Amino acid sequence: MKQTIKALIENAARAAYEKGSLPSDEFPAVTVEAPKVDSQGDFSTNIAMVMAKVQKMPPRKVAEAIVAEISTCDGLVVEVAIAGPGFINLFLNKSSWLTAIERVESQGEAYGASKMGAGKRVQVEFVSANPTGPLHVGHGRGAVVGDSTARILSFAGFSVDKEYYINDSGRQIRTLGRSLFLRYQALCGETIEFPDDCYQGDYIIDMAHEMQAEKGETLLAMDPEEAVLLCARHAAGVILTGIKADLEAFGVPIDNWFSEQSLYDANKVMETIEDLRGRGIIYENEGASWFKTTDYGDEKDRVVVRSNGQTTYFASDIAYHMNKFDRGYERLIDVWGADHHGYIPRINASITATGHNSEDFDVILVQLVNLLRDGEPVAMSTRSGEFVTLKDVVNEVGSDAARFIFLSRHYDSPLDFDLELAKKKSNDNPVFYVQYVHARISSILEKAHAERGLTVSTVPMEGLCQPEEIALMKAMLRFPEVVENAAHLLEPHRISYYLMDLASAFHSYYNKHKVLSDDASLSAARLRLVASVRSVIKTGLALLGVSAPEKM
Repeated sequence: MKQTIKALIENAARAAYEKGSLPSDEFPAVTVEAPKVDSQGDFSTNIAMVMAKVQKMPPRKVAEAIVAEISTCDGLVVEVAIAGPGFINLFLNKSSWLTAIERVESQGEAYGASKMGAGKRVQVEFVSANPTGPLHVGHGRGAVVGDSTARILSFAGFSVDKEYYINDSGRQIRTLGRSLFLRYQALCGETIEFPDDCYQGDYIIDMAHEMQAEKGETLLAMDPEEAVLLCARHAAGVILTGIKADLEAFGVPIDNWFSEQSLYDANKVMETIEDLRGRGIIYENEGASWFKTTDYGDEKDRVVVRSNGQTTYFASDIAYHMNKFDRGYERLIDVWGADHHGYIPRINASITATGHNSEDFDVILVQLVNLLRDGEPVAMSTRSGEFVTLKDVVNEVGSDAARFIFLSRHYDSPLDFDLELAKKKSNDNPVFYVQYVHARISSILEKAHAERGLTVSTVPMEGLCQPEEIALMKAMLRFPEVVENAAHLLEPHRISYYLMDLASAFHSYYNKHKVLSDDASLSAARLRLVASVRSVIKTGLALLGVSAPEKM
């Protein structure tokens, strides 16, 4: 509908120019908004004020010239008014909103989808937590943001793959192996001193018991370095298996699990470094190899190979992102924790230096989650191992509640996640508030069929003229635009905000009007209305990875 109104205004402005009412044919892009106050019409535009300078006329005079050419005889626009300094407010025929129901009915689950992405290949890489411990709540928020972003992009016509980058190489994995080996030694009766920089959680002790049961004391006879390496590989494998299970239970399927170690095994890291060194982008200084990231906008140059010969994480990240482009992806989206903000310029630099466009690389930074119980903070400490895992949260509140609440705010804002609120079956719980609409409408449709033999059919809808009914139809017509904006801006919370608004509109309607009444024709029309609302709710929830229950 908004596009129709934009076209109407553009045509009116051009007609005004052709008739001489406007002196210039230079027209800006038309911006149309839905006013928050009903008395200001169904749509409003400020085009007259934007183009007043070019037209060399007062805004109201420009508005008068445009309004004179807006046709109200086609039945769509019933009234046009000029307000304030030159706003043009348009009032539409109530029946024009009935197209919302027809569109939802004809398109079904595809309503809101688009070809915006034109099949462009996109990779969304997210979570990518080191396999050194279970996923925690913060990882859960990143997982949902990445997964929902991918779902929305797919719905908007992009070809999307979801990837998890396994950091199974480097210092942290060695520390993991050392932690496990020390616990294993202690279980075998050796006196050990457990350093503070090792992983402290009980999961390390559990794995040590498993290792002892499987290997006995054979590791004690091995070279310590080999034993630590064996423990590292074993622990990383066990933990990664748990991570995969946790993500699956959370409704987060991953298309590809990519190993950092595979880059080293295939010599891709050193090949990339040598290529850049040959082009003068990497230089030597004080025994280390440095990337000239300052030539590409970074605040300082970065080490890729230390003086001891060890490569840095940045070195493998360069090779990894090049590998992504080599696999044919045209756009890369990484979901990182907010503490990685300073890492963006160096990755941008590496992408530009290797011949790609940094505009094809986006980073979503996800802020921290504050876990609460009845408003009181729940302590989470990864160092002591006493943290609340994602698995704990999902087991307690369910995947649906966790996912929806993680997406109830923009990811660049810290989030308070109250475990008790997430379990409540009340309107204070946002996921219950939205899911209940789907369940309520399902119940209405079932009742209509069982008690009256009514099904959703193509009956006349002219009786749908109540303000609350118009509000529902207006809300449904906004859905495609919301999806497109969410895809364009990479902001999945826009879907949850929209669903809350649509749910609110339905609750207002349901509290004032009976869907099933003594008026059979009106009841049938209202069934079409609420069935369409249910369809949009279901589609929106699916984009968030949340179920749409028929009973609650």
